[in-house]
Order: sequence, then C-alpha cells, then structure tokens
Amino acid sequence: MIEIRGLSKTFHTANGDITALQDIDLTIRDGEIYGIIGLSGAGKSTLVRCINLLEQPTAGEVLVDGKNLLTLSRKELLKTRQNIGMIFQGFNLLEQRNVLRNVCYPLEIAGVPKEQAKARAVELLELVGLADRQKAYPAQLSGGQKQRVAIARALATKPHYLLCDEATSALDPNTTQSILALLKEINETLGVTIVVITHEMRVIDQICDRVAVIDQSRIAEEGPVSQVFTRPQSRIARELILPGSKSSVDTVTGKKVRLIFDGERSAEPVIANMILACQAHVSILAADTRDIDGAIYGYTVLAMPDDPRQYERAIAWLDEHHNTYRLED
Repeated sequence: MIEIRGLSKTFHTANGDITALQDIDLTIRDGEIYGIIGLSGAGKSTLVRCINLLEQPTAGEVLVDGKNLLTLSRKELLKTRQNIGMIFQGFNLLEQRNVLRNVCYPLEIAGVPKEQAKARAVELLELVGLADRQKAYPAQLSGGQKQRVAIARALATKPHYLLCDEATSALDPNTTQSILALLKEINETLGVTIVVITHEMRVIDQICDRVAVIDQSRIAEEGPVSQVFTRPQSRIARELILPGSKSSVDTVTGKKVRLIFDGERSAEPVIANMILACQAHVSILAADTRDIDGAIYGYTVLAMPDDPRQYERAIAWLDEHHNTYRLED
C-alpha cells in the first residue's frame, strides 16, 4: 500500500516560491489501478514523482509498504525503488541500445547475472507483444511499440507498483486503447498496483478503480470512478468530465436537473417516460455515458419546465420511480 500524508512541495525560484503541492493525503490500495487527474500545471506530475522521491517533498510523509521513504538511507531508497517501476510520456529509451538491452538495463544496475537478465527481458517482451522486435532499436519503433518497451523495462525488476506519468498522452487514440488494455492485463495477471497520472477522463474511466482530482496543488475530490463521474462535487471535476459543455449549461437560465445513470437503469427510457407521464416539456442541455467495468454510467442535464406545476410533477415522478438526480445551480 502507498500512503501519502500531509505532502507538500514548494519550488524555490529566482522569482519567488512556487507551491506545486499542498497538504496532500492519499491512500493507494494493493492491487488497484488508481488515477490522478488534473489540468496541466495542477501538480499531478510532481505528485507522482514524489511517490518514489524523484522529487523531494518539502513536508509530509510517503509510506510504501509501511516504510517512510524520507527516512531511508540512500542505499535503502535505491533498493525500495526497484519495487516501484515508472513509465513516462516521452518513453525515455536508450537510443544506442536495442529493445532487448533496453529491458535488461535496470537488471544490469541491480546486479542480475547476464543470462538471467536476458531471460527475464525475453519473457517481458513476450508479455507486451514485442517478442519479434528484440533486436530493433528505438528509432525503428512506433510510439506504441516504444511505450511497450518502456513498460517491459519498468517491470524488469518485478516491481509491486507501476507509476504511469501521462503514459498515453503522446499516442494516437487507437494506440492509447491498446496500451490501456495492456496495463489492465498487467494489473490483473501480475497483481501490479498501478498509479495513472493523466489529464484525460477517458483514460481514467477505462481502467481505473478509484480517482483523485487535483486542482491548484490540492486534492479537490476523491472516490470510486463511477461515483466521481456520475456525481462530481468540484468545479474542476465537472470541467474534466464534460469538457466544452459548461457554457451551454450555464448560459441556460431556469431550473435544471442532472439525471444520473448508475449502471443499472441506463437502458431504460427514463426521460421519455417522464415526459409522457407528466406532460412536462424538458430540453437536454448536456449528456455523457461511459462503460466502467462493464456497466454503463452517465448523466443527462435537463432544462426543466418553467411552469411550477409541471416542474413539481416531473420531480415527483423521478422520486416515485427511484431515479437518482441532483438539482443544478
């Protein structure tokens, strides 16, 4: 388990101090895929780099399997880092080494015998679907193939944790899907706990179990992906989940309702049934649905009738039929 307690990070610059993280508390459970999402500059990449102390926190604690990394000696920290793999947006492969030797590199540093390291690298390249590209060099690979090599390299020392810092941001949508599917497979088959840093909600809702939303150096909200997606509490979460629709919702005056689909009733024609039953005239202002762990979650923002009686009938019907909704500002 990874526990982050009261974590803060301040950068001291010639133009003054910059607070990147402030009083962060998170618990990442064994075996889960945990997402951290936020806009550029929110502090998410700094946070993930503090987990393995690539960035030294200004205050707070980082506990991995009960050990506070900030109290470890240099030797102990290096050994602990072997249990924390990391992949980056830019792949960070060694251009002068072929694919096989790139995957062997962390094993060489760890002092693993050459033949044993090679066998482990071959096994991992088979896992990521690149068994036939062992002798290729990074310049001969596509972006998706480079990231697969980077994933294999990150898994070389059999880490329990894998940190992914914007790992799919440089990839096209189809390649992104294949990399996310690979990460999900690694989580399920190897039991590796994965932390995903991203600014894309589609990445979070495809593979993550829980998510923390970070905004202006603080955690704005946290919870199961289905909960945060269907019932976002913070402004930044609503902006990330439904980008581009904020203005269309906010510019409409009058009463509005966010009708929430919780994975069980999303196939039912709730809006049509309400209109027929109540003779209430409503307009759809925004809508979105996602497949999360095989269930459909989503919501629709409705502009409700101005007539008080129609409005009251519609709300009463939603209550009577046990629909989940929220009155919008």
